[in-house]
Amino acid sequence: MTTVTNGVNVQALLDAREALKDAPEAARFTWRATSKWQHGVHSTTKIQNFYGLGQEQTHKSESVFDADHPAVFAAEDNGITPIEYLLVGLASCLTAGVASVAQNRGIQLRSVEAVVEGEHDIRGILGDTEVRNGYNDIKVTFTIDADASPQDIEALVAQSQKRSAVFDALTNPTNVTVEVA
Repeated sequence: MTTVTNGVNVQALLDAREALKDAPEAARFTWRATSKWQHGVHSTTKIQNFYGLGQEQTHKSESVFDADHPAVFAAEDNGITPIEYLLVGLASCLTAGVASVAQNRGIQLRSVEAVVEGEHDIRGILGDTEVRNGYNDIKVTFTIDADASPQDIEALVAQSQKRSAVFDALTNPTNVTVEVA
């Protein structure tokens, strides 16, 4: 049997799933992002700490994300737009899922590419109440080179989609509360 080396420790994931069956409270995570306005429509968001497994956790390093709007919006273009970050999240979550499922199913990947496109009518964010503020449609197109049949590759993508937290958050209602401290 050929050893599959996609770089995913599936056994650790399976062990975690089994352990959390008896400790569902440990499976409750709180992810955090702290955003600070810079100037104009530019903000900087930092992520380092989160809560999970019953205690505070820390990423090995802080991640910093700049968000802005492009020059065509009369802005300074110091980062991608906030709505593009949704595409980043979706693409990376689905791609991670493909790698994890492939590892679990013994499928060797050579390359995985996801192109994610979101159709967005910006008249909504400019005040047109007849137009939605967010995406109307999002399309994900995978190109996958793997030691697997086309049907097996389609099944990898389907299972990744089924288990994706970001796909779920985008396609199902999520309660969002906005407060002023």
